[in-house]
Amino acid sequence: MNARIIYTQDNGSIAVVIPTGELSIEEVAAKDVPEGIAFEIITDDDIPSDRTFRDAWVIGDGHIDYDLDKCKTIGHAMRRTARAAEFKPYDDVISKQIPGNDAIAAEAARQLIRNKYSDIQDAIDAAETPDEIKLAVRLGAPAD
Repeated sequence: MNARIIYTQDNGSIAVVIPTGELSIEEVAAKDVPEGIAFEIITDDDIPSDRTFRDAWVIGDGHIDYDLDKCKTIGHAMRRTARAAEFKPYDDVISKQIPGNDAIAAEAARQLIRNKYSDIQDAIDAAETPDEIKLAVRLGAPAD
């Protein structure tokens, strides 16, 4: 297990400093952590390997934790991106009035997509963990 230094940057994100081994961990902290900023020394095992919610990391007690509200914000952005991708072919049919394509059928398909993503939005809002948010977002992902 390798030691890491973590601290909260001015922008609210968590910095992870990975020492090279040339200096002691304390010397690296003194050199790299801005003066007056609190930091912790943790092991690499205390850093999540999944970076899905990297922008929602917060410093916990000797580990990195998640700000659930920030995770939900990220999850909703992912949901909106997936929904837009599913809407695109139907948007083209409706907006471009492509001959031979049924605008009524396209709008019906769009409503099914709206319903699906409304359910996903509700699941994200009700989630109590980052994993529940990821599961909800995956429900909106297109099948492989």
